Amino acid sequence: MLVLTQGDPAGIGPEITAKAWQANRQHGPGFVFLGAPELLQPFVPVQTVAAPAEAATIFPHALPVLPLELATPALAGQPDSRNAPSVIESIARAVALVQQGQASAVVTNPISKEVVQKTGFAHPGHTSYLAELCNVPGQDVMMLAGPSLRVVPVTVHVALRQAIQQLSADLIIRTARTVAQGLRRDFALPSPRIAVAGLNPHAGENGLMGTEEQNIILPAIRTLQAEGLNITGPYPPDTLFTPHARAKYDVALCMYHDQGLIPLKTLDMAEGVNVTLGLPIIRTSPDHGTAFDIAGSNSADPSSLLAALRLAATLVHNRKNTP
Repeated sequence: MLVLTQGDPAGIGPEITAKAWQANRQHGPGFVFLGAPELLQPFVPVQTVAAPAEAATIFPHALPVLPLELATPALAGQPDSRNAPSVIESIARAVALVQQGQASAVVTNPISKEVVQKTGFAHPGHTSYLAELCNVPGQDVMMLAGPSLRVVPVTVHVALRQAIQQLSADLIIRTARTVAQGLRRDFALPSPRIAVAGLNPHAGENGLMGTEEQNIILPAIRTLQAEGLNITGPYPPDTLFTPHARAKYDVALCMYHDQGLIPLKTLDMAEGVNVTLGLPIIRTSPDHGTAFDIAGSNSADPSSLLAALRLAATLVHNRKNTP
């Protein structure tokens, strides 16, 4: 049984959760919602449970909920930092349930970084918090996966100037190793093909437009190739995401956030999934945010959450069956 976190109660999480249950109630994958039951009761029948094991028989008839309490009633589209503790507690308890073997994977609803950080939350988002809960700080890697493309940004939620400053051969090497291991173990790809994007236009054009490719990226690729990884590049970023190029690799290693997420969301916005590699547990998430601007309008598209639930179930199966 998958466990789905609450996310920000003022966002679209409750609505897409209810729509996901309606879509999955007959054929799955099944999940238990870890959050405040009242968030879902306007939409679908709800039944509280004490443990995920109780959810399987309930799921076809009602949405099973492991209940949490909100500090103050949630108003759609009006985030309130007083409810941040329940957002954080939902994540922590979900991870603990998987660690204890009571649930198979964590799927997270969107949170607002601004809301939780107002209460002293020290992490830039879900991913580093999940790594801390799993006792593997710094080993987490964010991958975005869709039907057409998988991308991994080497530097993530920092300003572009900082991303360039942070980029190093060591960071590329560590990221690529985690990606290769994750694709082998969870995606059942015995020898994943990794394509590496350059940082500069035309991948630097032999130093005419920047030297990061020569001094940082290419040495990292050569080190990884010597270890036996099927990794190539650096490729000009403006041609790496064409249909012809995408057919030649399983994942694109990108140097900064938007370099990878712009093509991913252009191609697969509706079904893109955020996957955290490098954890001892499986975690997926929709690739969108809380969408406070449309919360409460009943117009939210659950496609990305449905894709995250499907992918989580697939990764659980693959991890169990991959040697």
